Amino acid sequence: MKYDCLIVDDEELLSENTRDYFNAFGVNTAWVADATSCIDFFFDNNAKLVLLDINLGGSSGFDLCKRLRETTAVPILFISARTSDSDMLMALHIGGDDYISKPYSLPVLLAKVKAVLRRYYGEDSGFACGRLRVDYEHAAVYRDDEKLSLKALEYKLLIYLIKNKNRVVTKDEIFRKVWEQAITTDNTLNVHIRHLREKIEVNPNEPQYIKTVWGTGYVFEAAES
Repeated sequence: MKYDCLIVDDEELLSENTRDYFNAFGVNTAWVADATSCIDFFFDNNAKLVLLDINLGGSSGFDLCKRLRETTAVPILFISARTSDSDMLMALHIGGDDYISKPYSLPVLLAKVKAVLRRYYGEDSGFACGRLRVDYEHAAVYRDDEKLSLKALEYKLLIYLIKNKNRVVTKDEIFRKVWEQAITTDNTLNVHIRHLREKIEVNPNEPQYIKTVWGTGYVFEAAES
């Protein structure tokens, strides 16, 4: 089955209330209580977004996030009563897209989830150009028929460039909209662009899609088909 959101949390009452609230407002949501059930879930189902607790009984949400990032680029929002800076930084460092503290407000959490779903998937189901294809619903990228393994930030960067295709996107804009920070080093961005080109371009040294606009930023050159 296809879901908008999967909650992974061992707090049964809170999770069921969150699931039922989301479903009532049109966000199709499922819930599992532990890491093993989460991995099993993705064998038979799809989810566009994961709400992930750090403490999962005998396992860690951090470890589960790392496992998920090996196979999927769907946005992962951590939800936890742990509020230390080290926990928040760890969550973002290993591939989390946001960190939400418990106890949370259901209306505010729903608004955050809907905003992330809009940002990642928009209203379209996908994008295709030449040999490149993006399936927004499953956060999957293909070159010809080969599914590419993109890290979460690489996927987020690619989607932002595609959504702004044929427009020069400045480095400062990328820092704010993709990294969600005003200050990020040029070297960090250059490394991510290089890795992305190595995966989506036939010849990374002569890119077809992601072109450099020297001194300014980048442009994704494409005509959607």
